Amino acid sequence: MKKLTPRSAHARLKTRPGWAVQGSAIQKLYTFNSFPDAITFVTRLAFDAQEADHHPDLQISYRKVTVTWTTHDAGGLTPKDFAGAEQSDMIASRMLPRDKG
Repeated sequence: MKKLTPRSAHARLKTRPGWAVQGSAIQKLYTFNSFPDAITFVTRLAFDAQEADHHPDLQISYRKVTVTWTTHDAGGLTPKDFAGAEQSDMIASRMLPRDKG
C-alpha cells in the first residue's frame, strides 16, 4: 500500500478528533473509567486488528491506553492506519462518555 503524503495525512486527521501525527505514525490517548475497561478496549481492538491483518502499537497504563498506528512495510502512514483509527474510536465510543477519549 502506498504511503500518504504529509498533506494528505494531515487532511485526514481533521476527521479524527484527538489523533495527532507522531513521527511516521498517528497516535491517540484514551482514558477509561477503570483498568478492566482499558483491557476490554484493548482486547476488542486486538480482535478487529487481527481480522484486518493490521496491528497497532498499544501502551496500557492503568486506565489509559495509547494507540499508535503506522504501516511499517510502507514506511509511514497509509489509509489502513486511518481505518484503524476509525475502528479504535468506534470501539472506544461504546465505552466512554462522549466528552472523553
